[in-house]
Amino acid sequence: MTRIVIIGGGPGGYEAALVAAQLGAEVTVVDCDGLGGASVLTDCVPSKTLIATAEVMTTFDSSYEELGIIVADDTPPMEQAARVDGVDLGKVNRRVKRLALAQSHDITASVTRAGARVLRGRGRLEGMQALDGSRKVVVRAADGTEETLTADAVLIATGGHPRELPDARPDGERILNWTQVYDLNELPEELIVVGSGVTGAEFAGAYQALGSKVTLVSSRDRVLPGEDPDAAAVLEDVFRRRGMNVMARSRAQSAKRVGDRVEVTLADGRVITGSHCLMAVGAIPNSEGMGLEEAGVRLRESGHIWTDKVSRTTAPGVYAAGDVTGVFALASVAAMQGRIAMYHFLGDAVAPLNLKTVSSNVFTDPEIATVGYSQADVDGGKIDARVVKLPLLRNPRAKMQGIRDGFVKIFCRPGTGIVVGGVVVSPRASELIHPISIAVDNNLTVEQIANAFTVYPSLSGSIAEVARQLHTRKADGEA
Repeated sequence: MTRIVIIGGGPGGYEAALVAAQLGAEVTVVDCDGLGGASVLTDCVPSKTLIATAEVMTTFDSSYEELGIIVADDTPPMEQAARVDGVDLGKVNRRVKRLALAQSHDITASVTRAGARVLRGRGRLEGMQALDGSRKVVVRAADGTEETLTADAVLIATGGHPRELPDARPDGERILNWTQVYDLNELPEELIVVGSGVTGAEFAGAYQALGSKVTLVSSRDRVLPGEDPDAAAVLEDVFRRRGMNVMARSRAQSAKRVGDRVEVTLADGRVITGSHCLMAVGAIPNSEGMGLEEAGVRLRESGHIWTDKVSRTTAPGVYAAGDVTGVFALASVAAMQGRIAMYHFLGDAVAPLNLKTVSSNVFTDPEIATVGYSQADVDGGKIDARVVKLPLLRNPRAKMQGIRDGFVKIFCRPGTGIVVGGVVVSPRASELIHPISIAVDNNLTVEQIANAFTVYPSLSGSIAEVARQLHTRKADGEA
């Protein structure tokens, strides 16, 4: 029987374990924190649960007057549709952690039911490949005991951890990273968020909705510098309109605690203060101390593991998946990399990883969902495409629901009309992007999208409308 050892129990690891067990391999998953990894325990599941609470508050608070809902603050609580005045953050965070733990337990049950063994501890590769092609993995348990496993193939799926600035070390109380915010029992009165990427933007929007006064410190010209510029502009406008202090071109140099306050010093000498500070300045791969280079695994300068499109590393019999590879920091991509690795090693049919079919979402309010080629690809000449953007203000369902911000944008090839990318900015954009993802993945044309029935009225109707506009364009490249 083929022996597979997987180091790391996140999406890349546990999905690989399920595939390998299904294909008849003997599978051992080595994990030190709990299956699901950071994605389930400290990242995706907890943050999106927190954001879901914030979303309820924002939706009601921003639209109840326009929709004609009467708020009667002087009536008993059980008899009113009262405006939300605050949040019990301790209760919210207890629910967040409870749901994350439950999800981890469900994953563990699925993996063990599939026949895989789950071994608690930290794994490392031991030496080069043996003459028979096998690998040695040493597992060190929390009590210091060690166990050596023999594997025909090893998958490294150890993820990453929050990056720290030398002069802004988190203390877990006032200066926090994104894994520590769920220990807060009270809502930060004044929260400084350092970093305007996806993590920073999501937490800034969520805590503002929950009632914190938020300052977002961005070293770039705008929030979400890696996202579609039109989408980022919409979100930044929404942030500012709701009272967030967005500080562009402002690089944080240090953060220190002064009593019950935090002082953040910027590179230009300015000092801003708040009750708490959240550091969201990227992640570092968990690749140190694992014997990777000694085993022949090539690491990039950043510490990420180099892989090809079927998840192979430079060491025979060693694969890698997820954030530790630096390919695309998404749970869905990690899971796909893990599955591809097992399909490839175990001789099943496999298609190489294609990042141009990956759909992703920023869980702000409104959400930003993307798939395929981007506006930057078009503007930079990487691909020749026609583009149409349609504001949601023209959508009847959006009018009914009081949705003012957002749009649908589709990119298609000028000659064939094949859909090569798209952007959706709206509530539940993560759901609306799916038909565009199907189109990109299956090389569908704008004509095929335009000719498919949509429900009237619906937000998805805007996707068909954009496709119709692309179909009727007379001049290639006209926007």
